[in-house]
Amino acid sequence: MTDSPAPVRPDRRAEIAAGLAGVRSRIADACAAAGRDPAEVTLIAVTKTYPAGDVVALAALGVTDVGENRDQEAAPKAAEVAAAGADPCWHFVGQLQRNKAKSVVRYADVVHSVDSVRLARALDAASVSGRDRPLDVLVQVSIDADAARGGALPDTADPDAGLAAVAEAVAGGDGLRLAGLMAVAPLGWEPDRAFARLAEVAEAFRAVHPGATALSAGMSGDLETAIRYGATHVRVGSALLGMRPTLR
Repeated sequence: MTDSPAPVRPDRRAEIAAGLAGVRSRIADACAAAGRDPAEVTLIAVTKTYPAGDVVALAALGVTDVGENRDQEAAPKAAEVAAAGADPCWHFVGQLQRNKAKSVVRYADVVHSVDSVRLARALDAASVSGRDRPLDVLVQVSIDADAARGGALPDTADPDAGLAAVAEAVAGGDGLRLAGLMAVAPLGWEPDRAFARLAEVAEAFRAVHPGATALSAGMSGDLETAIRYGATHVRVGSALLGMRPTLR
């Protein structure tokens, strides 16, 4: 049996509440500037390295979506949060190895980082055997087409890493549902340049996959720009929860 996490101290709860209010205000202001409805943008609280108690506190404050990027941390944390009676939507947002697929499908509701046909097939097989409903998948797209940094490659027919091939593998999976795209602004790129390019890729992608409307982009430092270019999900950690603890 998994133990519930220790209760969050009142001062930490107040710190989290203040961070959440600030991020929600930024999202609302960005949506107003872009002429968008704030209800169109989902805040994903990225809780990697933060304790399960912080996730429970966020859930109590109305946060419904939580992101993690390492299975070895996320799997036990999800179990702790469930033991405390909280039930957020779990997003796996980090690079995923195929040998972790069976573990991730047990707790994740959405995987944002599928960037190869081989990974899509591994997740599909794990989902079919390990879940009672399809797993939502976002294909991670490489904005700068640098294969070394991860992400499916647009405008290429690569049979394993090409965006079209990866999307077709996800869409054709029995245990997967193609939900949209995810991207990270490349190092050295201005957010405007990065997310303008992503918007172009997303427009072409939706012409082929009209039901895949999710666009996960933007983090603590660039969420306003991502929203201006159509992000439907923003992944926020430090602006919400404070300086990140040292990785264990």
